[in-house]
Amino acid sequence: MVKRILVVCTHNSARSQMAEAYLKRFLQGRAEVYSAGTDPRGVHPMARIVMEEEGYDLSTHTSDPIERFLSESWDYVITVCDAARESCPYVPARVNLHVSFPDPSQGDIETFREVRRAIRAWAEEFARQI
Repeated sequence: MVKRILVVCTHNSARSQMAEAYLKRFLQGRAEVYSAGTDPRGVHPMARIVMEEEGYDLSTHTSDPIERFLSESWDYVITVCDAARESCPYVPARVNLHVSFPDPSQGDIETFREVRRAIRAWAEEFARQI
């Protein structure tokens, strides 16, 4: 049975976009993965660059509001930033998880790479567990 996963952060610009890309690859066909933001602002250019370094193309990704997904059924809803955890409306799911990753948006390209590495490691482990 294919799982449905929604990854949420504040702006849906970096962390949730990276997590969505990794989970899609690591769960290949075992899950439908989406991402959303409590205050979407568009995909961050440096997120596109660092993911492209690993062969991921975020050019087709959109930055979507959480409200778009509220009426859907989810197996997992995962918040990846503390602000989203606090402000996200309750989204019913079989499992609601929170994993905190630092916000790379105020840093340089190396900050984005560090966050990318942390998200990749988490996503690989998460994919093995479900």
